[in-house]
Amino acid sequence: MTKLKDRLQQDLTTAMKSRDELRTATLRLALTAVRTEEVAGTASRELSDEEVVRVLTREAKKRREAATAFEGAGRQDRAERELAEGAVLDEYLPAQLSDAELEGLVTAAIAESGAAEPRAIGQVMRILTPRLAGRAEGGRVAAEVRRQLGG
Repeated sequence: MTKLKDRLQQDLTTAMKSRDELRTATLRLALTAVRTEEVAGTASRELSDEEVVRVLTREAKKRREAATAFEGAGRQDRAERELAEGAVLDEYLPAQLSDAELEGLVTAAIAESGAAEPRAIGQVMRILTPRLAGRAEGGRVAAEVRRQLGG
């Protein structure tokens, strides 16, 4: 078992023993998503820590989007629950880059790719995506690239 998946499992056991309902439910959800990803495709496999981070990032993003939808529908109680679940998942993800750090990395990637116009967003994103995995949301990165390229 990978280090991160093992940590999730141990933290789930601890949460269950301490009767922390929110944490228990969230970690169960996360482990289910990881297991589903492991058996997806033609053959079952063990996910690496990097792949587990990707799954957790996707789950955290779902929580943020659901919270926004619930707030829009006037369901503040459900929105707060989704945000709380997202906060639990964030504990297992790498620290997010600040706006200044992201700006610097995008500037370097643009220089490295030689991009000078908005049509070159794809080239810059190909460079940035592996470097920023789990540390910045794709939409946020794309917006910064667009801003710097003048698109």
